[in-house]
Amino acid sequence: MKKTILLSLLAGLLTLSVNGQTKKLFNETAAQKQQRMKWWTDARFGMFIHWGLYSLAARHEWVKNHERLSNEQYQKYFDEFDPDHFDPKAWARKAKAAGMKYAVLTSKHHEGFCLFDSKYTDYKAPNTQAHRDLVREFVDAFRAEGIKVGFYYSLIDWHHPDFPIDRVHPLRPKDEKDSAAYARLNKGRDMAKYREYLHNQVRELMTNYGKIDILWLDFSYPGQFGKGKDDWGSVELLKMVRRLQPGIIVDNRADLGEYADGADFETPEQVKPETLEKYRGKTWETCQTFSGSWGYYRDETSWKTHRQLLDLLISSVSNGGNLILNVGPTARGEFDYRADNALDSLAYWMHANNRAIYHCTYAPETFKAPAGTKLSYNPDTRRLYLFLFDYPENGSLLLPGYKGKIKYAQFLNDDSELLFKDGDDNSGDLTLTVPKLKPPYDIPVVELILK
Repeated sequence: MKKTILLSLLAGLLTLSVNGQTKKLFNETAAQKQQRMKWWTDARFGMFIHWGLYSLAARHEWVKNHERLSNEQYQKYFDEFDPDHFDPKAWARKAKAAGMKYAVLTSKHHEGFCLFDSKYTDYKAPNTQAHRDLVREFVDAFRAEGIKVGFYYSLIDWHHPDFPIDRVHPLRPKDEKDSAAYARLNKGRDMAKYREYLHNQVRELMTNYGKIDILWLDFSYPGQFGKGKDDWGSVELLKMVRRLQPGIIVDNRADLGEYADGADFETPEQVKPETLEKYRGKTWETCQTFSGSWGYYRDETSWKTHRQLLDLLISSVSNGGNLILNVGPTARGEFDYRADNALDSLAYWMHANNRAIYHCTYAPETFKAPAGTKLSYNPDTRRLYLFLFDYPENGSLLLPGYKGKIKYAQFLNDDSELLFKDGDDNSGDLTLTVPKLKPPYDIPVVELILK
């Protein structure tokens, strides 16, 4: 009985704590949600894949918007789409080696092109030189490697004839605040028809590919010349999704913030590692790219270093969140050399140190990270993980407040013992001794087993 009362109280607190709202769409309790989300919060690391016709342009996934291209001007990419090197099994092997536990593919991005075989459009991969459903092959390949699968689906569609032109549409007027111009451009367009199309396609994705673990809906921009929950029919859409896929996890971009259960996780995008601390205590996933754009961008030079990528992963986990890291395959359907190199470097590090990532979160308040380090914590095993961003040059590291709390210390990469000594004074400090020879990892990890 006490357990039942406690869970009811937790459910009530959850309802009050999400965006300060009490309105709910579903009857799920806090304990039920926690169980539904458990695999995801344990996984901590996933792969995003942005792939579409924009990979042929190779100059940003928003190229149609940035260059204000019409459907006719954009058609050449549809005509020439021929991913002859597409091998989703190779993609899945790369993701698994890098330690990624789930993967989300753009089934349709803002350009409106569908990688799946939808019966509601001809603007799809089977009608290109690919001649097949690329989403199905993705699902089969990643499932075979034991990786959870998810779909990104754009609420926006710059190709559909009934999608009203708005402030982010490629055909928006030169004066983006000209109401009369929007009215002229949208003559004959019917949002209700597009909304039905949107719901029909999401229903296909939720029924034709078996169990789907994640749905990423993107994105809402309510207000003047924008679109929000009423335009998408977001309430009905989410109810349909949860009915067809009861265990699915859904992001927060359908403009349902007024409902306590209108989304399962927050999505800070392209933020710096040092900003992630403010999300502690929330359920969140930061979406990040290897470079600046999401789609394949041939000439982009702003690629993150291995250390920057590790910092994103470590900072996400050490603040209680997930990292989903994006790959933008080429038009031929393969990861380019820069993405391969980045994934290989992550694979090397994760093979040795993934115990500090999976099932981990931020450390209890009683443990502070010394300067030049970050901390994660596994509450099930009660082990702390100390990430050495700055390797101690003098062979020792002072851990303030750790005195009497540590039973054993070791490098995580090889389980080799590290000696430590509690301070003789009343400071509560502990001194950890590390070898002068740094382990062969950019950021070594120390595993601290608590008493």
